[in-house]
Amino acid sequence: MLKALKIFQYAYIIFAVLFAWDAITNWSVDRNRSYISILFAALAVFMFFFRRRFRNKFQDRDKS
Repeated sequence: MLKALKIFQYAYIIFAVLFAWDAITNWSVDRNRSYISILFAALAVFMFFFRRRFRNKFQDRDKS
């Protein structure tokens, strides 16, 4: 189970990069879409750190 959590944790970083790339490539075409992509990229980065903290707490609890 912990390996699956670790894989999904890094999937958020991949999604953040993809959304950031989408925002950069569409900046001159459609600013509203770029803003939404930036929002999703920020949310994905937040979720990465949130899941990492949650996984570390889960591991520390199992070690005790």
